Amino acid sequence: MAATMKDVAKLAGVSLGTVSRVVNNNTQVKEKTKQKVKAAINELGYIPDDYARGLKTQRSMFVALILPTIWHPFFSEFAYYVESELTKRGYKLLICNSDGDAEKERKYIQMVKKNKIDGIIGITYSAIDRYVSANLPLVSIDRSFTEPVSYVSSDNFNGGEIALDELLRHGATNLAYISGYSRYKNETTKRHDGFLSQAAKCGVQVTDLFVPEPITNLDELLRRLFIRNPNIDGIFCVNDTMLMDVRNYLARHGKHVPSDIQMIGFDGIALGPSNDLGLSTIVQPVPEMAQAAVKALFDRIERPNQPTQIKILPVSFKEGGTTRN
Repeated sequence: MAATMKDVAKLAGVSLGTVSRVVNNNTQVKEKTKQKVKAAINELGYIPDDYARGLKTQRSMFVALILPTIWHPFFSEFAYYVESELTKRGYKLLICNSDGDAEKERKYIQMVKKNKIDGIIGITYSAIDRYVSANLPLVSIDRSFTEPVSYVSSDNFNGGEIALDELLRHGATNLAYISGYSRYKNETTKRHDGFLSQAAKCGVQVTDLFVPEPITNLDELLRRLFIRNPNIDGIFCVNDTMLMDVRNYLARHGKHVPSDIQMIGFDGIALGPSNDLGLSTIVQPVPEMAQAAVKALFDRIERPNQPTQIKILPVSFKEGGTTRN
């Protein structure tokens, strides 16, 4: 017969209420008591009934994460850390691979309103502003809305400043910035702003390739960029994926990185905890961003009337194989 909550309480020497609070991740339980209950749970192999817990707490125990695509390594890494944080709270994760489809994202917002899920963490570059309200348990990543909504971002502007300084420090003098931008305003454009601002302070000219998304003709745009300025020797790309696409173009046209052209990306994407791509890049603190997003979401769920939270986290430069030592 499967172990019950009563069995756990008896073995741990605590009340049923205490076991319930531990199972539901109530922070008011003393750490020593919490460890006794967890030990009893492990010994008995007790499995909490998520459905029953949901009925009691009036929560679904699910949070949705809206991503533009799961193919982008940064989004996949962020999802990994969000799920880790949710697991600590006894929650499960639903992933919405929206592909920029506002209708998909609207349906997830409706799921919150119908109590099918408890909240949303969203990385979205689509037209959902009209569906977002101040009372919605939503935390946005890298984007604010007309309505006051909590959001978490890395310091994109400072990342652009750092990239400019690092290219100069590594000996590049003829610089370019390469990026697409969404029609829906978001924090990633501040990478461009920070780079140009720092260039102006340093008296450096930048050849700018800053075009609307989606970019379907990158090779042609790069061809025109190098016609405008054939002497480019340092490039800052809006993200690591763009860096790799541009590096491939340069290789096809006889340019070598970093000997001919040095490059810096943004994100610090990796293929695993100990397998980065060896790029020189501005690193976003992904675990901390996920932790801050989950915390802000649960603050919103548990205290709906609290003020909107805005969390900007610092970035750092990581040396890799696309700049010269």
